[in-house]
Amino acid sequence: MVNGKRLLIIIPALNEAGSIGDVVGEIRGELPGVDVLVVDDGSTDRTAAVATAAGARVARLPYNLGVGGAMRLGYRYAHDHGYDVAVQIDADGQHDPRYVPKLVDLLDDYDLVIGARFAGEGEYTVGGPRRWAMAMLSMVLSGLAGTTLTDTTSGFRAANRRMIEMFAGWYPAEYLGDTVETLVHAARRGYRIEQVPVAMRRRMAGTPSHSPAKAMIYLGRAVAVLTLALIRR
Repeated sequence: MVNGKRLLIIIPALNEAGSIGDVVGEIRGELPGVDVLVVDDGSTDRTAAVATAAGARVARLPYNLGVGGAMRLGYRYAHDHGYDVAVQIDADGQHDPRYVPKLVDLLDDYDLVIGARFAGEGEYTVGGPRRWAMAMLSMVLSGLAGTTLTDTTSGFRAANRRMIEMFAGWYPAEYLGDTVETLVHAARRGYRIEQVPVAMRRRMAGTPSHSPAKAMIYLGRAVAVLTLALIRR
């Protein structure tokens, strides 16, 4: 329970055996009594075993579906088991679980709350094409949502029961669909969206893959995903 709400933490994980145990342990330490569900997205390492040993519930996908596919399963689990709130947290340790109560607090007035990296807290920065893509996404989606959204691709999110019900029945598995398309879909249907400033941390294990070429690919994909999301009915 957090702030009187029955809460499920959902962690999509692909080959995160090096960090998932510490992530689950930190969540359980900071948020005692909260249930943690790790969705093993077709990992080939010991992610599932390490998560189980750390005290998480584990759901295993037979092959890799991406973050969207893993979160779709997580929201269905939250819906079927009657949770009031579902919070998505990354498996690499970059999301600080101490911010979870701040996100949950706003769910009394909003349906979906985003932990925003570019809203005045912390020193997380991006540059080049990736920054251009994020700025474009933020401008368009802020207009749709009727509020300022500075970090529309953040994977640190809290959803209330209304939002869980919608995501349990519909959740895109395509690249960036779990972030961009879900916001377009929610905003168009009148769900209330807000953000909370959060600070990001370094990965606990592994190395992020960034390069100028990948940044340009990200920009192109972001434009394509946003365009498709806007024209879909």
